[in-house]
Amino acid sequence: MLNNRLLLTALAPAIWGTTYLVTTEFLPPDRPLLAAVIRALPAGLLLVALTRRLPKGDWWWRSLVLGTLNIGAFLALLFVAAYRLPGGVAATLGALQPLLVAGLSTGLLGERLTLRTVLAGVAGVAGVSLLVLQSAARLDALGVAAAAGGAVVMATGVVLSKRWTSPAPLLATTGWQLVAGGLVLVPVALAVEGPPPATLSGANLAGYGYLALVGAALAYSLWFRGIRALSATQVTFLGLLSPLVATLLGWLVLGQQLTAWQLLGAAIVLAAVVFAQRRGSGTATAGPLPAPPACPPATGTPARRCSPERATPCPL
Repeated sequence: MLNNRLLLTALAPAIWGTTYLVTTEFLPPDRPLLAAVIRALPAGLLLVALTRRLPKGDWWWRSLVLGTLNIGAFLALLFVAAYRLPGGVAATLGALQPLLVAGLSTGLLGERLTLRTVLAGVAGVAGVSLLVLQSAARLDALGVAAAAGGAVVMATGVVLSKRWTSPAPLLATTGWQLVAGGLVLVPVALAVEGPPPATLSGANLAGYGYLALVGAALAYSLWFRGIRALSATQVTFLGLLSPLVATLLGWLVLGQQLTAWQLLGAAIVLAAVVFAQRRGSGTATAGPLPAPPACPPATGTPARRCSPERATPCPL
């Protein structure tokens, strides 16, 4: 049974699944990097302004690394894929991410790679492959490479986000990463695409506003909240919901057809997500905590157990 933490975290990839529809229907053509900058930077500045917290110490460079992986590099690759591939195809290539996260978590987080995780990961790839292979759309090589690269950088970002726990509030940490990722993208967008268009339509502004407020500020806050509360492997399997939403919107809004094979693929993906969330998925088995060390006995008093909750240390 999925708990509230999982359900709230699942909203993030569900929201990201709408990105492809918004990109193709509302944003100006051939400006994926501009879209990435506008999505990340204003949302990050808004969260920093609301929390009025800046990074301290190591969190200056950690925010830059995490912002580049989770926001800057990922969004650039995401929007390139979105412009060059149909939404469902671009999103489903991210199905490799759970297996990548499971492998990275074994080395960096000490999580045990279980058979359940491997089976769920393979099922997720099989399910999304049915969605891709049954699509009548032509696959673009650069778009496929961008989507696969996005899965790699996002997987690395998820694992490092779990490894590096920020002492700051969630919204502040999210804001730092969005700002860092946006700033990394600015010079790249200017060099590749040039200055922004002189005029933007109302539809363009609405699309950018949705991506910044809902697709970035809200979705990333929910995502990083989930990473704090759940295992990295649990969180990343929820990302499989993004292609399902993208494909469903393509059918409902764009009139794209769904075949029986695609429906089977969707069912397999959902089963993989639920199967991966069951207890023990990808996490190390934690044994009982050892008893705290005995304090040296004071004269005439029996030995006591040290407690981390004590306000004062044990007497020596």
